[in-house]
Amino acid sequence: MFTGLVSDVGEVLEVEMRGDMRARIGCSYDVDGIARGASIACDGICLTAIATGTDPRNWFDVEISAETLSRTNVGAEGWPVGKRLNLERSLRVGDELGGHIVSGHVDGVARIVAVRDEGDSTRYTFEAPESLAKFIAEKGSVALNGTSLTVNEVDGARFGVNLIPHTKEVTTWGTAAEGDAVNLEVDTMARYVARLREAG
Repeated sequence: MFTGLVSDVGEVLEVEMRGDMRARIGCSYDVDGIARGASIACDGICLTAIATGTDPRNWFDVEISAETLSRTNVGAEGWPVGKRLNLERSLRVGDELGGHIVSGHVDGVARIVAVRDEGDSTRYTFEAPESLAKFIAEKGSVALNGTSLTVNEVDGARFGVNLIPHTKEVTTWGTAAEGDAVNLEVDTMARYVARLREAG
């Protein structure tokens, strides 16, 4: 379980196929505190740390299944070496819940269709898959590349969010551009409400 509050920006150091895809991710975390089997959200994808090390920098390894590749922006070829990723360690009992409850189970891929500056902030417009658009509501929450964000407006399958300078500085959003594919996790409560309406 996560909050969507990014705590580090990692970098893909290596990618290889070993049945499943395996990636090595450089980070600023104290890897001595990352237990084997710990969950770490990488661009919003809940992945399991299977190894750690410190040479030449702190890193952890993850395995990425074919199912995850098919539902996320990792893609069949995997992340390119050098790609920067939003990272978040899993929520611990007693931690502050400053974002919203995020499972790390990506629902699909949205695409950035417009980027424009509004004062010091930046407005991003996304297009979601039609099957997920019904779960996105104005002033509701979404997780995009692992970042908890508030939806400002909705127009069919398109929706907009506003990012302040701080968010762009401490995440990968400062380099996001029109056309980028983004991991989308809809709000769990919105999914349950929609399900209850269907059942009623």
